[in-house]
Amino acid sequence: MKQYLFRNDYSFGAHPKVLSALAETNLEGNIGYGDDAYCDRAKSLIRDLCQCPQAEVQFLIGGTQTNFTAIAAFLRPWEGVICADSAHINGHEVGAVEATGHKLLQIQTGPDGKITPEQIAPILERHKDVHLVKPRLVEIADATESGMVYTKAELTALSEYCRANDLLLFLDGARLGCALTSSKNDLTLPDLARLTDAFYIGGTKNGALMGEALVITNPALQPDFFRIKKQLGAVLAKGWLLGVQFEALLKDGLYFEMARHANAMATRLQAGLKSLGWKLWVDSPTNQVFAVVDNATKAKLDTLCAYEDWCPAQEPGHTVIRFVACFATAPEDVDGFLAALR
Repeated sequence: MKQYLFRNDYSFGAHPKVLSALAETNLEGNIGYGDDAYCDRAKSLIRDLCQCPQAEVQFLIGGTQTNFTAIAAFLRPWEGVICADSAHINGHEVGAVEATGHKLLQIQTGPDGKITPEQIAPILERHKDVHLVKPRLVEIADATESGMVYTKAELTALSEYCRANDLLLFLDGARLGCALTSSKNDLTLPDLARLTDAFYIGGTKNGALMGEALVITNPALQPDFFRIKKQLGAVLAKGWLLGVQFEALLKDGLYFEMARHANAMATRLQAGLKSLGWKLWVDSPTNQVFAVVDNATKAKLDTLCAYEDWCPAQEPGHTVIRFVACFATAPEDVDGFLAALR
């Protein structure tokens, strides 16, 4: 029996066009640490796509590294981070942000994982005491950990609230491609550049071997970023490898093409599960699909596909599990898996 792979969106190496671009430069010889023509061109592409010529673009290797490096750079030692309790920095990064000295101030969100200004206000009120950590940065993700996306109205409200209350707004974009190409999305890269202080364009989970492009739009956060990036071990000596990949991803729209495909495959899978009578935890509009299964079915599922346990379900004897589609997911994979389920 075929084992179907829906565990995550980084189980496969890279899109062939990305690998081809890397192969072409393999023995070329380039200056290190990102001071090369490929990184320069990729940065220019990103600034143009964001319509933000003043943005500082920094390439890093992975999402966790980008999150803790950016937060450590943006905050003073006594400042903390407001985030959803389901945020990646809280639930999947082994205290990486806390290890840099910054407390996470968690908001209990619903299944969508989204934060609203109304949820932030009580934290600001509680932390007026100068003996407590000062809330300074709000961290969100698009898509969220449950695959949901922020609307322009929601992000605008959050941005305006943050600016009115001297808070920075930082967006985790590990799955930004799938968020921006979602049928529920009305945001653009220029919107993100305008409404946040910094965000990143995730490559690891969308067809790159590795790499995230951090876009710092707030000029006050730009000076000396490379120094802390180096200090925290986040500088790749062979930095051109990141520039080559992002140039290949962005110059002809490959990045968004792959994300649309991943979303389409997830939509196909989600619709198929619904037709079989499966219950969904959330109705995800991106490349992650969350299903509620009884544990007896789950045991059989283990022989059929790779997936991820997500969280306990409200119903006793049931679990929420996650399936993820990516650039390498084929329609035949989805249809074959659904046929096997039948």
